[in-house]
Formats: sequence, C-alpha cells, structure tokens
Amino acid sequence: MLNIGVLISGGGTNLQAVIDGCENKTINGEIKVVISNKAEAYGLERAKKHNIKSVCEKEEEKIIEILKENKVDLVILAGYLKIVSPRLVSEYRNKIINIHPSLIPAFCGKGYYGEKVHQGVIDYGAKVTGATVHFVDEGADTGPIIMQKTVEVKQNDDAKELGKRVLKVEHEILTKSISMFCENKLTVSGRRVYIND
Repeated sequence: MLNIGVLISGGGTNLQAVIDGCENKTINGEIKVVISNKAEAYGLERAKKHNIKSVCEKEEEKIIEILKENKVDLVILAGYLKIVSPRLVSEYRNKIINIHPSLIPAFCGKGYYGEKVHQGVIDYGAKVTGATVHFVDEGADTGPIIMQKTVEVKQNDDAKELGKRVLKVEHEILTKSISMFCENKLTVSGRRVYIND
C-alpha cells in the first residue's frame, strides 16, 4: 500500500474522490497528509472529517519536508493552483500526478485554471473538451499524459454547466490513474505513459 500526499487550494472535490477511492479500496493507498496553500480551503475540512492530517503551508521547502516526514510515495495535485518548483519535481520525478479540466495540450498552461478553462473552450467554439491526468514536470500542464476522457460541449453550455460534467470525468480518471500507479501499472518512456496489464 502506497502513502499518498495531496496538495489542494480549494473545495477539494477531487480530494474527496481520492479519499473515497482509498476507503472503498479501489485505490491501494492511504492518504497520509493533505496540504493546502490556502488556509480557507474547504478541502482541509474534508481531510479532518476523515481523520487525515491536514496542514496549511505555502513554503515549498516545508511542503517537501512534510511529504518526506509522512513517507509519501505519490503526490497528487488536486486543484492545486500553484506551479510547483523544479526542486519538488526532481524530488518526486514521475511521482506527482495532476488533473486538468481540458484535453491537454488544448486550453492549458499559464492562466488556464478553474472556470477560465471552460470559458475558453466555449469562447473558442470547441465541440469536445474533457479532462487529462498527467505526470508533473517543470512546465505548466506539460508532463506525460496518463489518461484522458472527452466530454461533449453542448450548444447551451455556460462555463458552470460544462464544468460540472467535466468534474465527473475528472473524478473518474483521477482515481483510476492513481489506482494504476499504486498497482505499479504505469511506465514512463519519454513523453509516453504505457499502461501495463
């Protein structure tokens, strides 16, 4: 069973999906610590309700210390609205997973977060969007892709409605990707991630 650390900035619905996955054993891991860079993040409350250690910390050196103290094997960015430093990436190379609410490489990178992503999709006139789970590298949303799933953009969608449907897909592919990582089913070769049976 792997030790998981989750970094958040907000409400933590993706965090909740991971908590549920660990509790119902679809994920062979245990969340050891939840760290938020924002004290008011509701995700910290979610962690406390499940007796998971929760910490507010903005300094990345201290975040690395906390992850190491808790013997974390896998770091999940679940709505963490901060670009992680090259130091954190090198400490956990191919052991940091992020979820992004679009089909990377579209509508991602600097400035694309939260509802801004969905508004960008609608404004561009895209017919499909979706979610992407990827390993984190030194860039913004540029790491090797683990899983993607599409969501149709409907003609009367606004950013909020579209976001709700994408969020369901986020929960699904994030927990599945973490589960595969914990079962040692992912191999990274260059930009490609291979799923082993």
